[in-house]
Amino acid sequence: MVCILLWTVVICAVPSASAKEYLSPAYEYTTNFYKAYGEPDLSVTLLGDTEFNRGETADLKVVLSNRGVLYGFKADKGVGSSVTMHELSLRELQYETLRTTAYGVKASLVSTSDLIEVDPEKSSHTIEKISPGVLPDDPLLFTITLSHNIPAGVYVLELPLSYEYSKDVRMTQGETVILGRPDLDHVVYYENVETKLQIPIIVKPEAKFTVSDVQGTLTGGGKDIVNITYTNIGELPAEDALARIVIMKPLSTDRSIKSLGTMQPGESKMVSFLIGSELGAVEKTYSIDSEIRYSNEKGEYVFSENMKVNVDLISPERKFNVTGLALAGIVVILMVLVVKNRRKND
Repeated sequence: MVCILLWTVVICAVPSASAKEYLSPAYEYTTNFYKAYGEPDLSVTLLGDTEFNRGETADLKVVLSNRGVLYGFKADKGVGSSVTMHELSLRELQYETLRTTAYGVKASLVSTSDLIEVDPEKSSHTIEKISPGVLPDDPLLFTITLSHNIPAGVYVLELPLSYEYSKDVRMTQGETVILGRPDLDHVVYYENVETKLQIPIIVKPEAKFTVSDVQGTLTGGGKDIVNITYTNIGELPAEDALARIVIMKPLSTDRSIKSLGTMQPGESKMVSFLIGSELGAVEKTYSIDSEIRYSNEKGEYVFSENMKVNVDLISPERKFNVTGLALAGIVVILMVLVVKNRRKND
């Protein structure tokens, strides 16, 4: 490898290396015949469905395309009658047509909401180059997860981009021989670009339920009424809604499903369940699973997310048994009479 220091520019001649891997020669060793107009214009497209459900983890297939247009050229230096200069100018025109190509494109997906999470392992991608009118072979794949509590609506994901393009091309006219680069017939000066694209996605409206109130206490060894209030906090009504609780030992119930009917957004309804508990059940708060099956706007039956119903269980109060005490008293009296009678006989 040969390195030559000239005019504070270091040029290292390494076989098979591209011109972009070197510091560009000073302008004194180049000639510019034309000034071109136009640059890359990158846009983004999301393939597939743009609507998602709450709590969903989805893969986004993103396609970057280049709509850059070369608007024209302006002569910067005449060629006169020189055939060599004319050939150089024509070659420069060919090189200038590449100025609308984006090189070294780096794309990173960023969420603008705390309710949408982007998988960090798939959040960044790099594309070697994007030419105008040529789509990449494979789309960029990003993975997002939507919160179960995200409201319906339109959300915007940001896609910061960084790339470079050939802002200026100048011919060397063989002047770079003294710099150790006889094969370098032109020099490209690149411009770095940082921009940001937006990807809108839609969170579908739907019915969504929560347990808004629980009334009632269980007593060990007995059966008690527990009133559960459900509220539709979603954006759409739920028709033919059925509330269901899942009971496990030491609790039990004879009827685990109750009808709620149609519930409009914001509407609350209370249903009552008769819940029994085993004698000797541990005194604590029991968490009962609950869900709602309903018919959505398409007439399809769907299930809500699992909801927890917390119910307290207390031990039964210990009461004196009057009848038992009376019987015990009678037995004691009889025993005393028997003893006295034996003593009298003796």
